[in-house]
Amino acid sequence: MAGTAGTPGTPRVLRAMNDRAALDLLLEHGQLSRTRIGKLTGLSKPTASQLLARLEAAGLVLATGTTEGRPGPNAQLYEVNPTAGYAAGLDVTPQRILAAVADITGRTVGRHELPTPGRRTGTPVVQQVTDALDGAVKAAGLARDDIHRLVIGTPGAFDPTTGRLRYASHLPGWHSPTLLDELAAALPMPFEYENDVNLVALAEQRLGAARDHTDFVLLWNQEGLGAALVLGGRLHRGWTGGAGEVGFLPVPGTPLVRQVTKANSGGYQELAGSQAVPRLARELGMEDIPAGPYTEVAAALVERAATRDDDLHRELLRSYATRLATGLASLVSVLDPELVVLSGASLTSGGETLRALVQAELEELAASRPRLVVGDVREHPVLRGALESALATTRDEVFDTSR
Repeated sequence: MAGTAGTPGTPRVLRAMNDRAALDLLLEHGQLSRTRIGKLTGLSKPTASQLLARLEAAGLVLATGTTEGRPGPNAQLYEVNPTAGYAAGLDVTPQRILAAVADITGRTVGRHELPTPGRRTGTPVVQQVTDALDGAVKAAGLARDDIHRLVIGTPGAFDPTTGRLRYASHLPGWHSPTLLDELAAALPMPFEYENDVNLVALAEQRLGAARDHTDFVLLWNQEGLGAALVLGGRLHRGWTGGAGEVGFLPVPGTPLVRQVTKANSGGYQELAGSQAVPRLARELGMEDIPAGPYTEVAAALVERAATRDDDLHRELLRSYATRLATGLASLVSVLDPELVVLSGASLTSGGETLRALVQAELEELAASRPRLVVGDVREHPVLRGALESALATTRDEVFDTSR
């Protein structure tokens, strides 16, 4: 007896699987011919032709041109229809909300930055979110209803049992127990929320230095010091969403910090966070310390120390590397990851020089020896991760031809 529609192994499900495989190949490679799609999927030419005709009729692929400069007749090329779906992402910090919209191919088509100057703003958080999103949607030439899904990245994490934001007391207005319900009522599309460092790890896993890795730690150092843990290919968030809040980690070399959530800091943050870099430079007797926000100052000092060959700058970088490795040793000893990705301006600005110093120090402090790499996703990595997360779900929904 023939199976019902939707049963594994039935023609409809097999067609849907082939359709998705072809769409994923088009996303990966860009324009492809029918013959090339057939070879990559193992489908016959007639089946590949039927598949492309089906996807074109569904508005999922476009015929975009023909091959040129090759022997034989020109072949029709196909690509994913970029207007088949849109996703949005938000990167939230105490200073601003950065919003962007991407088409289903991953290309950013609209971006908007909304300043949120701390506690002085009188605008409720829900309105800030909708205003930032609307700005990006308008920049993309779209309407809210065009957006399939939104992912919001924030410091800290929303506790799944209470719905309240934890580990981010420096983000004013985001701690109401009803905030998620209010956002759900105000937004016309499904939305998800995720820790900002977790989103950076997702961006690196999809697009950057952690591609093809299923067990890795990402260490982030910018406004705050944090980590993302990817175990067995999946993010590990912890019971309250606080896995990876390593800034609170007690470490040698600093006084024991108590009431860490009230202080919004801890031993590792005090030892190796961005604010510690200019303090270390002053302790070493460095006088030409630039002015500005501590995150920018730290990145500038680390970059300069990595490129100058004098005793003072070498000592600054060596001491900073030792501090970073001190906290990393605890993570590595517990998790034994295959890879550690260094990300955030206070780490990436040191490039290969800082990476090598941290690697050498870590090999003396921890028994296991993961490979350290510098993150590849440098431009708005939190936002890129939010878009990648939203796009993954959007593609699953839009590309499902079995329905």
